[in-house]
Amino acid sequence: MRGDVARLEGDLRLPAEYHFGWVEADGSPIEGSAGKGIRQTLAVLGAEAAGGSWIDAVPAASSVELIHNFSLLHDDIIDDDRERRHRPTVWAQYSVGEAIIVGDAMHALAFQILHEIGTDAGTQVARMLGDATSDMIRGQSNDMGFSKRTDITLADCLAMETDKTGALLAFAVASGAVLAGCDRTMLQGLLRYGHELGLAFQAQDDLLGVWGDPAVTGKAAGNDLRERKRSMPVVVVLAAGGEPARALLALFEREDIDDAAVRAGVAILDATDAHRQTAEIAQTHLNRAIAALDSLDLVASAGAELVELARFVVTRDH
Repeated sequence: MRGDVARLEGDLRLPAEYHFGWVEADGSPIEGSAGKGIRQTLAVLGAEAAGGSWIDAVPAASSVELIHNFSLLHDDIIDDDRERRHRPTVWAQYSVGEAIIVGDAMHALAFQILHEIGTDAGTQVARMLGDATSDMIRGQSNDMGFSKRTDITLADCLAMETDKTGALLAFAVASGAVLAGCDRTMLQGLLRYGHELGLAFQAQDDLLGVWGDPAVTGKAAGNDLRERKRSMPVVVVLAAGGEPARALLALFEREDIDDAAVRAGVAILDATDAHRQTAEIAQTHLNRAIAALDSLDLVASAGAELVELARFVVTRDH
């Protein structure tokens, strides 16, 4: 990842390295790295599960992380998020223009890395990443459009989150396996695992977006409510109708959702079954993700790690 990002030229490199948590805003190096690393871990485990080496998956692991982070740079602008991982976002630290262009550069670099593999498998993975990126963007567009609607169903929400989150997770695990030479049966099974994992991941993310601890998540308490997001707990309440749904819609219609309004929104959700239902959705899709692996002839150690990673997704606190 560091070597790939170092290929960015001129003023593109510093904001990118800052975003990944490798440097301070002035370029001073720091220890560690930002992010949970789930997508590149999936790529590595996908290769190992198919009987290959983790080395086979390195180009896909780097590419999927670049695409994910290009989307984060742009999402932070769309959502007006000034903080990520306990420090200013790239647009807040540098400028909106720099965040946009650095995200664009990450997007282009991801595909360059895959095309440089120079094999049929590399071409296939590049095509898969193009499809997954299109799905992710469609999901983000639908997510943005939901803020203008009052008729969103849970099925609508799940379809949006399959695109927005599931597409890249499915690509990640399947891409490593393709580069390791997997057959079609394994490819389809790992794609199912990744899409189900994406829904479990997003359900947990939506819980943290309302009830997460800011000291751990790196975002303000109730951030999704402040941004008027139709996240899964919110959609559960809206779909049920009644006074809680009307109260939430009235809150979202306010010109300014301040801290007091966020607390009121959390109280509305607390008085419903939204938290329990969302947690159950996360568990349901976790179980389906694990079940998708059961019929596949995976290398046992890597298969066990894919199960462990899936369970981490629904128990994480950030």
